Amino acid sequence: MRLNNKVIIVTGSCTGIGKAIALRCVAEGASVVVHGLEQDLGEAVINEIEKDKGVLQIEEITNEGAPERLVELAVKTFGKLDAVVNNAAMILSSNMETTDLAFLRKVLDVNTVAPFALIKAAFPYLAKEGGCVLNIGSVNAWSGEPNLFAYSVSKGALMTMTRNLGDTLFRESGVRVNQINPGWVLTETEIQRKRSQGLKDDWYKDISSVYAPAGRILWPSEIAAAAIYWLANESGPISGQVVDLEQYPLIGRNPPKN
Repeated sequence: MRLNNKVIIVTGSCTGIGKAIALRCVAEGASVVVHGLEQDLGEAVINEIEKDKGVLQIEEITNEGAPERLVELAVKTFGKLDAVVNNAAMILSSNMETTDLAFLRKVLDVNTVAPFALIKAAFPYLAKEGGCVLNIGSVNAWSGEPNLFAYSVSKGALMTMTRNLGDTLFRESGVRVNQINPGWVLTETEIQRKRSQGLKDDWYKDISSVYAPAGRILWPSEIAAAAIYWLANESGPISGQVVDLEQYPLIGRNPPKN
C-alpha cells in the first residue's frame, strides 16, 4: 500500500486519466475526493471505490470558492489533506484564427489559473502533512499540435508554474510539486473528440507507427501507475520536475519520411 492513509484530491476524476488516478490511489490505500462536472459519472466512480474511501464534489473548478470547497470537503470528511492532483482541463481544438481572447482566457483559467488556486487553498494543509502536488500536463506543453494552440499554451504555463513552485514551496515548507506530461492517451474524451473530427469509431485500432511505435496509444491506467510514484513517499525529496510519458522522444525526433 504505497499511499496508505493518505488523503488526495483528484480534479477532473469522473472520467479518463483523472478517474484512473483516483481508482489507483484508493487501490494503494488512499482516500480520495473525486471531482468533476458529470454527476452520474462521478457517482459511478464512487460506486467503484471501497466504502468510506471516496467522496464526490460536482462543480466547475473555476467557480468562485470552488478550490476552497474542495479542500474543506477533504478535511471535513477525512481529517487532513496529503496531496492534490491537478488533472481537470479543457481540451479543445483551436489555432490562431479560431482563438479569440475570451476563449484563450477561459482555457487558461481552467488549465492554469484553477490549479494554482487549488494549490494555494490546499497549501496550509499540505505543509502540515509534508504533502505534495502532482500537476497533469501534456507533451503539447513543449510546442503543441497546430490545432491545439490555446491548450498547448496553458500546459506550457502549467509546466513553468510547476518548476517555480516545486522549488520555492519545497524550500519553504517541504511541499513537493511535480508534473507528468502524458502523450496521446485513449480516454473517453479523446475517443469522442476524434469522432467529432470525422474519424471512424475504431480509429484508435489503426494508428501509424509514426505516432504509435507500440501499435497503440497510451491507456489511462498507465498514466495512473506513473502518478503513484510522485504521490508516494518513495519519491523522497524530488520536486520541481516534469516527466514526459510518451512512447517516443518529443524533442529531437524527426518523423520518418513516407
